[in-house]
Amino acid sequence: MRTDTAPVTRLADYRPSDYLVDTIELDIRLHPTATRITSVLAIRPNPCGVAGAALVLDGDELMLLGVELDGQRLDQAAFDCSSDKLTVFAPPPGPFRLTVRTEVNPTANTKLMGLYRSSGIYCTQCEADGFRRITYAIDRPDVMSVYTTRIEADRDEAPILLGNGNLVETGPVGERRHFALWHDPHPKPGYLFAVVGGRLAKIAKPFTTASGRPVEIAVFVEPGKESRAEYALDALERSMLWDERVFGREYDLDVFNVVAVSDFNMGAMENKGLNIFNDKYVLASPDTATDTDYAHIEAVIAHEYFHNWTGNRITCRDWFQLCLKEGLTVFRDQEFSSDERSRAVHRIGEVRTLRARQFPEDSGPLSHPVRPTQYREINNFYTATVYEKGAEIIRMLKTVLGEQPFAAGMTRYFERCDGTAATVEDFLDAFASVSGRDLSHFARWYEQAGTPTVTVRMEHDAATATCRLDFRQTTPPTPGQPDKAPLVIPVALGLVSESGGEIAAASPRLSPDGVFLLEREEDSLTLSGVTSRPVPSLFRGFSAPVKVKLDLPESDLLTLVRHDTDPFNRWQSAQTVALRLLVRLAGDESGRAGAEIAAYAAALATCLAAEADRDPAFAAVMLALPGEAEIAQEIGQDVDPDAVRRALDVVRRDVGRALAPSLREVRAGPAEGGRYSPDAASAGRRALRNAALDLLGAADPDEGARQAAQQFEAATNMTDRLAALGALALIPGPDREAAFAGFAARYAEEPLALDKWFALQATVPEATTLDRVRALMNHPGFAFSNPNRVRALVGSFALGNPTQFHRPDGAGYDFLADIVLALNGANPQVAARLLTAFSTWRLMEPGRRGQAQAALRRIKGADNLSPDVADIAARSLGET
Repeated sequence: MRTDTAPVTRLADYRPSDYLVDTIELDIRLHPTATRITSVLAIRPNPCGVAGAALVLDGDELMLLGVELDGQRLDQAAFDCSSDKLTVFAPPPGPFRLTVRTEVNPTANTKLMGLYRSSGIYCTQCEADGFRRITYAIDRPDVMSVYTTRIEADRDEAPILLGNGNLVETGPVGERRHFALWHDPHPKPGYLFAVVGGRLAKIAKPFTTASGRPVEIAVFVEPGKESRAEYALDALERSMLWDERVFGREYDLDVFNVVAVSDFNMGAMENKGLNIFNDKYVLASPDTATDTDYAHIEAVIAHEYFHNWTGNRITCRDWFQLCLKEGLTVFRDQEFSSDERSRAVHRIGEVRTLRARQFPEDSGPLSHPVRPTQYREINNFYTATVYEKGAEIIRMLKTVLGEQPFAAGMTRYFERCDGTAATVEDFLDAFASVSGRDLSHFARWYEQAGTPTVTVRMEHDAATATCRLDFRQTTPPTPGQPDKAPLVIPVALGLVSESGGEIAAASPRLSPDGVFLLEREEDSLTLSGVTSRPVPSLFRGFSAPVKVKLDLPESDLLTLVRHDTDPFNRWQSAQTVALRLLVRLAGDESGRAGAEIAAYAAALATCLAAEADRDPAFAAVMLALPGEAEIAQEIGQDVDPDAVRRALDVVRRDVGRALAPSLREVRAGPAEGGRYSPDAASAGRRALRNAALDLLGAADPDEGARQAAQQFEAATNMTDRLAALGALALIPGPDREAAFAGFAARYAEEPLALDKWFALQATVPEATTLDRVRALMNHPGFAFSNPNRVRALVGSFALGNPTQFHRPDGAGYDFLADIVLALNGANPQVAARLLTAFSTWRLMEPGRRGQAQAALRRIKGADNLSPDVADIAARSLGET
């Protein structure tokens, strides 16, 4: 057995590069199988490095054609070269120019890292370490250079040639070829380098920055799909305006280009001035994209644009600081989307994502701090912890400091760190300097893994009109961190009277915004002016990413559902009631819960009556029950996914029956007519009608199938069509299979639409689904080489179908293991991400645990594992 095991990289071992690279001049001559790259690097010793050290350049699967130093060909004895490293033994003591000539095969590059050619388009992906797959370089984020890039290609094959920065010159090269010269005046690390070449269509519009700078913003797509990029272009314009208004950040080049490609490992990449996107986050039309797709396009376009300042102008010193650009930028895109849409509904969506993805990660074998202290393969740390929990830390910082000090701290950070490769300490120091606060305790959020649990106990004293809240925080051990220290936890809170009004309680320890800081393991807060028994409303707006233990009776929770002024906690209280029911039924299927379900449904009915017209999107999320993954997390050990699913089906059925008259009233209301619009209000109305359809199908499968089939046939947009198909997917019978066949026929030439079809079938919670998934792998619309297709079918099965992935016979585990091993060599990043589906295996009951462990050991023991897959397999087994 041979496994390509990567060495451990540690934060504690960081030291600056021995050399700096001021400029890089690239000449890239595109060819499908033999692209030649000439790189001229202006290098000088780093005063902070080791004087006289050898110059070591990174590479990966490169063919070296030649090396020159200051114009003279280097003697073979002066350097050493392998496919992954170029070492110049004794470089000059002062500035010098190194010319490196390499050759790569873009067509053979199935890893989709570095320069690759797919679907006729030349494209790059350089984060985290892809630039070294193009040319030998000091490929680390703290080595920043000014790039000038000349791109040459066959004019018929690649009439469009794009690079970072501003276009300087174009022209012919002989009869068949042409070139484009691009210059980016802003220093950047190699991971932000990009080129694109191919047959692409363009839509564009002018934009003028707040200071009057003219900019052309453009989106490049496959010819014939220009109209599907209009929403992305509009979202880009709105993002630029928002960043000027909210953060005071203007764009800094003459052009901003977005390119949509169909073969891409990630969602998108923020290359300076040339963002490259997975086409699912650019292309949209009413017939092919859902309301959720439109919202994701808006968010991802914004996210990548916002990186221009939080990621590009200020990058990260090393990959341990990844959260500094990603967590901060997620926070910024979340705020943008909240301003563009319903803030309450968007916040609920953020928390559902966090709990579904990050909480399980934080409690499993892949747990790591938001800023890790070591890694073997950095590509495996583009995680929910870095992104989503990283964003929650920024949100908490804003809550702790207050809105104005937070804004001043952001401005100070931009002023101090512009043009640098920064650290978390640099970021926090900016806020400490403007607020005068010591943030060293707060910084533990970056250092400590695991999800804290805050246990709360309330005592009310009517005689003194006081209410005391006792808090205790604990964080469970995580890999490599057995002992945990207390964190700074902001608790946004209020008190609600049993009759429904907000109680005006007071305490000197409560901020004007109603926030209490829990900074010790145990603490108490006493509130005065509380004459009647209150119902505590804690962690309003989800003020901290924690689990809360507060044994409120169901009657108090239902009071919050009906009367809390905080919309997040209205939703949270409903979820808590439902979660208690579901956990109890999953553990005791013979138990009865009729009265509890009736009370829960009655509270939902009150909410539905109040919100259906005022805020239908909020009413829709109130109707959604907790998912299977969240129920499993709440159970915590010896989980039986089949029992969880049966409990969920029972509660969905009984709630649907209890609400049936109200749901039918919602369905009887006018459907969205006329021209489709993805705006938040229209999307909210569709969301509520489709939530009603889902519950009606659970209550009465015959009625649900009839209504869903009718909606499927009459739908004028993908949102309603896919919602109908989703309802039918849970109701076995001829209507379902006819709808699946009809959808496939309608969208046979639409890969992104077929992804939805693949995903729905992969998540049907039935014993025959694995056979269905295997058969779909032979469908003409499926391509094992395309990450989107693999994620849609295999990823949806492994991550979105707990009963079938966690089958008692282990067949689901074996299937995924086979897929991971098949992808290991061709696309290790996709293989490793699929493998994270095993991250919850320790939660399962003993039989399933044994099957999952055997599958993981089979993967770990395979020959020639990539570092990506080897790392995830070892960590999942706890064998790092």
